[in-house]
Amino acid sequence: MPTPVSALIHAATMVTAGVYLIIRSSPLIESSEVALGVLIVVGSLTAFMAATIGLVQNDIKRVIAYSTCSQLGYMVFACGVSNYSASLFHLMNHAYFKALLFLSAGSVIHAMGDEQDMRKLGGLAKSLPVTYSLMLIGSLSLMGFPYLTGYYSKDAILELTFAHYSIKSTFAYWLGAVSALCTAFYSFRLLINTFIANPRGNMTNYKGAHESAPAMMIPLIILGVGSIFVGYLFKDMVIGIGTTGLGNSVYTAGEHITLINAEFLSPLTKQIPVILSMTGAISAILLYSNMPAAPVLSRDIYVFLSNKWHFDAIYNNYIVKPLFIWGLDVSYKVLDKGLIEAWGPTGIKKMLKGLTEGASQLQSGQVYNYALAIILFTTLISLQLTSVSDIQYMLPVLILIFL
Repeated sequence: MPTPVSALIHAATMVTAGVYLIIRSSPLIESSEVALGVLIVVGSLTAFMAATIGLVQNDIKRVIAYSTCSQLGYMVFACGVSNYSASLFHLMNHAYFKALLFLSAGSVIHAMGDEQDMRKLGGLAKSLPVTYSLMLIGSLSLMGFPYLTGYYSKDAILELTFAHYSIKSTFAYWLGAVSALCTAFYSFRLLINTFIANPRGNMTNYKGAHESAPAMMIPLIILGVGSIFVGYLFKDMVIGIGTTGLGNSVYTAGEHITLINAEFLSPLTKQIPVILSMTGAISAILLYSNMPAAPVLSRDIYVFLSNKWHFDAIYNNYIVKPLFIWGLDVSYKVLDKGLIEAWGPTGIKKMLKGLTEGASQLQSGQVYNYALAIILFTTLISLQLTSVSDIQYMLPVLILIFL
C-alpha cells in the first residue's frame, strides 16, 4: 500500500470512523455502566497489546501501523472514563504526527529503492537529514515527549483516567503508562535501526539515497510544525471546564466528570507516563545503538509477540475455520445445493420438464386414442353443465363408453 494511502487511513479515515462514532454516541453510552466498562477494558488492552506487538516488528510501516492500533486504544478507554473531549483531542493530534511518520517512512522507502525492512537499512541520517529530523519530531510527539503535540492529549487522557478512581480506570491507567514505555522503545528502535545504526542494506540503494522532491517534503514540514505546536495551541479550546470547542456535541453525566479531580493529582502520578516514556527511549538507545539486532527478549516472548499474541491462530482455528466448514457443509451443500435448488430454479425446471415429457406421451399418433380423449373430455364438460339430478341418467352412457 502506498504510504500516502497509509497516512490517510491511519491518521484520518480508520481512526475517525470508529472513535468519532463512539464520541457522538455519548448520550447512549453514558446511560450504561456496562458499556463504559467495556470501553475501558477493551481500549486499555488494545493499547497494551498493540504496543507490545510493535516491539518486535521489522517492517518500518508495520511498526507505525501497530502504534496506530495502540493509540486507538487510548482514545477508546478515554471514552470509557467519559472524557470524550480528551479522546477527540488525541484523535486530532494523532493525525498530525501519524501522517508525518507514515510520509517520512515513505520518503525513506522511496530513497532506498522500495526497501522497508529496518534490518536492511541504517546510516541514513547523513543522506536524509531533513527526513530524519522530521521523523524524530513525529516519534517524540507519538511517545508524549513534554510540550510536543502528543504530550498534551496523551498525558491528559492518562491523568483523567486515573482521576476516575475506579478499579477499571486504575487498570487502564497502568496499562496505558506501560504502553507509553513500549511506544517510546519501538519508536527509537525504528529511528536507530533506520538512521543511526551502521548501514546494512544494498550498496546500490545507498549510493542513490537522497531527500525526496519538494512536493513530498513540503507536506512533511507542515505536519512537523503541527506535531510541535498544535497540542499547545488548541488544548484549552478542546479540554477543560467551560470550553466550547465541542459545543453540545457530546454529553457527560455529572457523576462522571473528572476534570477537577485530575487537577489535584499528585505530581508523581502525572509524571509516571513521562518517566516511563523516557525509560523506554533510553533503553532503546542503549540496546540498539551499537547492536541493532540485540536480543532484548527471550525467544519464547519474542515468538509470542511476533505471532501477535496468537490472535491470528485463535481467530482462524476457532472462528474462520468453523464458519468455513459450516458454509461448505450446511450453507452450500444443504441449503444452496439442496433445499434452494430442490424448491427453486432447478426444482421448477425439473417439474416443468417432467410435465412436458408426460404431455408429449399423449401424442401417440393413434386415431382411436384421440377419439377416446375427445369423447372423455366432452362427457366431463357435459357433466359440469348438467344438474346433479341428471347425473344418474348419464352414468350408464359413461359405463358403456369405457367398456
